[in-house]
Amino acid sequence: MIPVAEARARILADVATVAPEETLPVARGLGRVLAKDVRAPFDVPTADNSAVDGFAVRAADLDPGGRARVRVVADLPAGAVYEGGIGPHEALRIMTGAPMPRGADTVVPQELSESAGDWVDLRAVDPGANVRSRGEDVQAGAVVLQAGAVLRPQDLGLVASLGFAEVRVHRRPRVALLSTGDEVVEPGQSRRPGQIYDANRFSLGGMVEGAGAEALDLGIVPDIRERLLERLLQAAGAADVVLTSGGVSVGDYDLVKSVLGEIGSIDFWQVAMQPGRPLAVGRVAGTQFFGLPGNPVASVLCFHLFVRPALWKLGGRTRLDPECVTATAVEPMRKRAGRREFKRGILRFTDHGYEVSTTGPQGSGILSSMVAANCLIILEEARGDVTAGERVLVEPI
Repeated sequence: MIPVAEARARILADVATVAPEETLPVARGLGRVLAKDVRAPFDVPTADNSAVDGFAVRAADLDPGGRARVRVVADLPAGAVYEGGIGPHEALRIMTGAPMPRGADTVVPQELSESAGDWVDLRAVDPGANVRSRGEDVQAGAVVLQAGAVLRPQDLGLVASLGFAEVRVHRRPRVALLSTGDEVVEPGQSRRPGQIYDANRFSLGGMVEGAGAEALDLGIVPDIRERLLERLLQAAGAADVVLTSGGVSVGDYDLVKSVLGEIGSIDFWQVAMQPGRPLAVGRVAGTQFFGLPGNPVASVLCFHLFVRPALWKLGGRTRLDPECVTATAVEPMRKRAGRREFKRGILRFTDHGYEVSTTGPQGSGILSSMVAANCLIILEEARGDVTAGERVLVEPI
């Protein structure tokens, strides 16, 4: 049995490759991982331009103590360029985003003006006010998005603003997903006494997709050695990662470890944590393998802690560690020293800072506790029981 940190480190060290690259239209890039840096081919904005609708003038022509009357020489809409210049006591009516004319250095907003025929009376503003400078947003040659970043909606807009129609990204890792055991049945089918509906495959499939990978659903495999061996080999040939739930405990019918020993290898299969101690990690026919526990909460938690960062690394991400905060426990929590425990919790921000409580009963089969939770309460190995008022580490989920 190994500690959580060691298990995670060994898993990530074993992910030695990154998914191949592909090119996609920018519109299809949401959530994908950049394979190449994005560099600006030009300054943004490309020229000094107006930040407001108003009048472009020389600051020297404004009267700090009152109004200045200047002659309006032309109107300039956004998307057009005024070829002339602005001389003394002249103004150009300008729209937001339009390039500044030669000679002007300041824009007086429309609401600070009063028209008088071909002239306009302007109130004073600070010199240089309401002017966006060339390169103020992005300078030519700058890296605006780094390889390994996950593309967000605002990132897609930035890429498009630089004139790029396509992005170079990593292919989504493929994960073959199957449940094991005669006790598991498909939702919608009749079940015999002692059978349960398969929840894990659906929770894990959603988590695979949420981690930026592609789930290949291979269904349920019964407790028949030949069938399991055949299905695992099929999965290994179709995917970058094979993911099973159930069959990794110490029961006579928990066949996954036994079959894996024949067609692959096991790096480790027990982690000092609760819930989720039985976890088989290794290779099947050369493909990365994760055998998760059958209990629903333990299965989801093991995916979150171990499989997700592996998929992130395989998918090309550079940031693999989750963000955690400390919070005040508002209730006592039982904890056995020597293992890391994860409580499902409810995190709140109050006038006193972050506070956290559990969702209630913490059994590894209580899937509703994960539904109610918005965080994991992480109790480290050396820690014992927690009393109300103590500070604890929390990972929002």
